[in-house]
Amino acid sequence: MTSQENSVTSDADVKSSSYINEDAVIEAISEVYDPEIPVNVYDLGLIYAIDLHDDGKVVVEMSLTAPNCPSAQELPEMVKEAVETVENVKEVEVKLIWDPPWDMSRLSDAARLALNLF
Repeated sequence: MTSQENSVTSDADVKSSSYINEDAVIEAISEVYDPEIPVNVYDLGLIYAIDLHDDGKVVVEMSLTAPNCPSAQELPEMVKEAVETVENVKEVEVKLIWDPPWDMSRLSDAARLALNLF
């Protein structure tokens, strides 16, 4: 192998080592449960967006079931801590958003089943 080929391989290794797996982020978020509802925040539809950056930053946009939700301080921090456990994540920002407001149409089928809404 020439030194040029070795250099290309090294660059590829560096790039792949900083890759953040979106499925792993979703899996981590799915371990966070609303304390008042026996469904995780992902299946509840509280996660509006997940933005993965090349520099290792992850931005999560989420809402709550209601603006006066007792877990308003707790849930975003729990989501942040969960995402921080994902490989190659260096920084996490959780943005709490209210537009559009959350409603039950955002529930996944798994959440509907868990809540006996079928």
